[in-house]
Amino acid sequence: MNILITGALGHIGSGLIKRISKIKNLKKVYLVDNASSNNLNVLFNLKYKKIKLKFIKGDLLNDSILSSIREKIDVVIHLASITNAEGSFKIKKFMYKNNFGIFKKICKFCEKKKSKLIHLSSTSIYGTQSKLVDEDCKFLKPQSPYAEIKYLEEKYLKKQKINFVTLRLGTITGVSKGMRFHTAVNKFCLNTVLGESLPIWNNAMHQYRPYLSLNDALNAFFFVINSNTFNNETYNILTKNYTVAEILKIIKKFKYIPKIKKVHSPILNQNSYKVKREKINKLGLRFSKGIDKDIKNTLDIIKSFY
Repeated sequence: MNILITGALGHIGSGLIKRISKIKNLKKVYLVDNASSNNLNVLFNLKYKKIKLKFIKGDLLNDSILSSIREKIDVVIHLASITNAEGSFKIKKFMYKNNFGIFKKICKFCEKKKSKLIHLSSTSIYGTQSKLVDEDCKFLKPQSPYAEIKYLEEKYLKKQKINFVTLRLGTITGVSKGMRFHTAVNKFCLNTVLGESLPIWNNAMHQYRPYLSLNDALNAFFFVINSNTFNNETYNILTKNYTVAEILKIIKKFKYIPKIKKVHSPILNQNSYKVKREKINKLGLRFSKGIDKDIKNTLDIIKSFY
């Protein structure tokens, strides 16, 4: 089996590469990234006896990047995306051009190569919801350009002649070489260790959001590929729904004292939403009990160099 991973140097991609041998019968992995974060260190000391890695540095909006891949690609894991939901308000036009533009090229590539696609969407497309929601929710309310594009991708993909699975991921937690600190838990951990204030919207303390351990996300990828679950269905992928107060309680459990600063931010100006994951559970995928270990590991690794 040959696979292609786009956005391979990012938070999820770097964790995936480290555990890539979990995929059965894997022979070659193409890794594509524009290396805009200068994190080529992700590729250091990667050695697998039976798996060949091939890195391609470049912007996927450039047609020559994908056209340079001549071999058969069985599965594409599409991770390449600008993911900062809050920051997306400032670069909305560019984000549409980049994220959706790349996605359309990936779909064209998959159709040409007859490749199966793992498409990553986001639970943020649910937006404001008063009830516990599942994949059949008809009233999706994305409240950031990032979420709007994910919703647009889902609709576009259903019209393509591709075997795919769409995974709506919760907010990622956990340590990897390519991790960044713009998402809630990672930002909270970083600011806490540095003694800096945590920016929290006035009414957000008891609002729920779905969170996803990186390990659970990777296990979902392995499960889909190894079980060949490319059934053109959509699945929520999350470890657990948490409030901000519950996240802060976990941080405090590890003897850290977060400093709270109330702020006004458009991405936080929405009500709670809680997400179900029973649909993927019924297929046999199991998840961690919580993200406590991720939070501890994140706090510890930051503390180790500060």
